[in-house]
Amino acid sequence: MSEHETTPATPRKNTEDTAQTKFPRGLVVRLFAYLIAGHIFAGFLYLLFEVGGR
Repeated sequence: MSEHETTPATPRKNTEDTAQTKFPRGLVVRLFAYLIAGHIFAGFLYLLFEVGGR
């Protein structure tokens, strides 16, 4: 091999495959559900304070 030749690059994974290995689908679904449930709970508490303040 001469000094100007390079070794072939290793094939890279598809970015979608890499994203799925970093964040499993179940984790994303659970995180989304917790965010929705958290906002609903916060809205309920806000409603309780609004009604209680009157």
